[in-house]
Amino acid sequence: MQDALPRANPALAAALTVLASALVAGTTLLAKALGQDSLGPALHPFQITFGRFAFALIALLCAAAVVRARLMPTNLPMHGLRVALGFTGVTLMFAAAARIPLADATAISFLNPVFGMIAAVLFLRETSGPWRWGAACVALIGAMILLRPTGAAVELGALLALGAAVALGLELAVIKTLSRSNGAFQVLIASNTIGTAFAVIAVLGVWSAPTPAQWAALAGIGALMISAQACFINAVMRADASFTAPFWYATLIFAALYDLVIFGVRPDAVSLIGITVILAGGLTLAWREGRAARTL
Repeated sequence: MQDALPRANPALAAALTVLASALVAGTTLLAKALGQDSLGPALHPFQITFGRFAFALIALLCAAAVVRARLMPTNLPMHGLRVALGFTGVTLMFAAAARIPLADATAISFLNPVFGMIAAVLFLRETSGPWRWGAACVALIGAMILLRPTGAAVELGALLALGAAVALGLELAVIKTLSRSNGAFQVLIASNTIGTAFAVIAVLGVWSAPTPAQWAALAGIGALMISAQACFINAVMRADASFTAPFWYATLIFAALYDLVIFGVRPDAVSLIGITVILAGGLTLAWREGRAARTL
């Protein structure tokens, strides 16, 4: 007999999503500390990504042993593609966090649903109306503002964050395909197992011995990421995904707060304008998705 699904509880779902957003912002905070010299000599982004996948996998395997979950996923080639995209996105995001304000990097990374929508149209033959395309264009304009283009160049950290958004958006399209044949736990196990293997290979040429504080931060990134995923899974079990989606934008608030308190970084006028434009596009897209879901 299957366990009963949790009762609908929008207030709890919103609180869990906000908590998840605080945890995700915490991973970028730790990545920034590791990518600079706050906890010791700066670590290469590949080392930070290794910590994210390896320690997340350890936590998942411990959970699997407790709940005796089925581990073997199906469609391994698609899992490999998903991990390659996720690995690229996470590494670029961690590299960006070390170079630009956390709020800027986080805002640009929130373009991933836009790129996911584009990938779904191109590869999964989904349809998108003028509202979706309009919201996507608004969000992209916000990203262009945060790129701070000049006659000579654009901000490197912002370009890295934009690359992360593209990779993570493509990953969303692959996850849609995987969700048709795999449960959430199998997707997490497969992604973190293959991701750890990728990370081990990538980190071999750049490895440097972390300090004890850096080891703790690497473990913290993995633990925070898994905890955030668990919070979000529990949130969407208690409310529609379209309801919880706007609460994810609290990540921007936490990222800016962490950056201010820990690193003393204040967002400038360009950052505030770009973030506001991306928020307008993202929230419009989330609102439209919610209305579309209610009409089905």
